[in-house]
Amino acid sequence: MASRWARTGRADATVRAASGYLVLAAMATALGLVLRDGWPWIHPSPWLALPPLAALLMSAALGLTLAAGVVVTTRVAVARFGWARRLHAELRPVAREFSLGQIVLLAGLSSLGEELLFRGLLTPLLGVLPSAVLFGLMHQMRGPSRWVWIGWAVGVGAGFGAIFAATGSLVGPVLAHAVVNAVNLSYLRDHDPAEIEQRTTL
Repeated sequence: MASRWARTGRADATVRAASGYLVLAAMATALGLVLRDGWPWIHPSPWLALPPLAALLMSAALGLTLAAGVVVTTRVAVARFGWARRLHAELRPVAREFSLGQIVLLAGLSSLGEELLFRGLLTPLLGVLPSAVLFGLMHQMRGPSRWVWIGWAVGVGAGFGAIFAATGSLVGPVLAHAVVNAVNLSYLRDHDPAEIEQRTTL
């Protein structure tokens, strides 16, 4: 366990990526204050008129529920469908050398930066679906599974956006995004479907 936490194969890249997400969060907050004249973690006109505490709690509950659904769906898809295993195999090299500490750091800061930009700033300006499409297009990768990955990101981004638009609180989308990133990066790192298939055919 300690070796997984302290693994340093990609430490420099992790620090650079984490710093980039911090800059993204700061920029999204500044732009939100300028363009919307309000904090980007609060929707200016949510679908539901809720007291602040109720909005926060409902947002958190919906976010954690969505995160659990995405995590379970990921595992079921990888176990049952070839396209999901191909996507998993193409994404796996990104996560293979991450330590647990690096995964937690990246999951937390990437969720904060991306949610402040795509949900906090862009969803009130553009709407749930357009901001989700932009979010999906940002998730570029090489390989035949590129459009599967983009489509997955669009769907999940639409879920994050709907939670923000409904409750007015960004807490749920940030929590959901962080949980999905942390759990699925760990799954990418530790789970090799090809190796399991080889063992079952011997």
